[in-house]
Amino acid sequence: MTKPILNKLYFSPVKSLSFSNKESLIIKKNIGIQNDRIFAFTRIINETEANIYKKNPNKRNLKFFLTLKNSPFLNKYNFKYEKNELSLLFEKNLIKKINLNNDNNLKLMAEELKKRESIINYIPYLIKNVDFPFFDTMPENSISLINMNSIKDFEKKIDHKIDHERFRGNIYISDIDPWLEFNWINKKIMINNCSFLVLKKIPRCSATNLRLNSDIFDINVPQKLKEIYGNINMGIYLKPLNNGTININDKIVIT
Repeated sequence: MTKPILNKLYFSPVKSLSFSNKESLIIKKNIGIQNDRIFAFTRIINETEANIYKKNPNKRNLKFFLTLKNSPFLNKYNFKYEKNELSLLFEKNLIKKINLNNDNNLKLMAEELKKRESIINYIPYLIKNVDFPFFDTMPENSISLINMNSIKDFEKKIDHKIDHERFRGNIYISDIDPWLEFNWINKKIMINNCSFLVLKKIPRCSATNLRLNSDIFDINVPQKLKEIYGNINMGIYLKPLNNGTININDKIVIT
């Protein structure tokens, strides 16, 4: 294989939900990707607690956020964020669009989701924080990188097609042998003008069991990973060390 290159790039404006495909991404030092996971829906907490979660990443607990793991219905929806507007789509049809110049509009989006899914046990709140996004690694920030050939190796061994988007990665790479990305742990890599520290492997949860754009579970991905490789890891977390931009077809250099 030649030097690994960037194959696909994504960001997700709303935590744990739909991803937007991009040709390039703006990287923010010690934070992540611009506009990635800057929104999140809370669950089973009140508005005062939601505001604490909004402001303080050290107080956050994943069980109090809507995720695909605890709320598979979310996988049916897509969110788009552009020009300071957040749009909710279902089966590619626009359901709701809010202008973010007014923070009160966040409640309108949360109310729309509550109504559509008949949520009666709690009130979901939509919160936003650009400086401290809502990552699974909270209070730490991160970017996820996945090797397309690792997915292909997994597919071959289980004889089942696995859509790469199940893993909700930011950066997908090609032109590298399967699983070699795990050798980068604790090393630095350079992409275009951006330096990253490779933090750790990404353990996978039941959210990867969901068929794309569906709330149907069709395969137990963590279980299959465990059976074949002895672990439930797919992908690695990166910490950005400077501001910059990365693009499709950029090469990765191990420094």
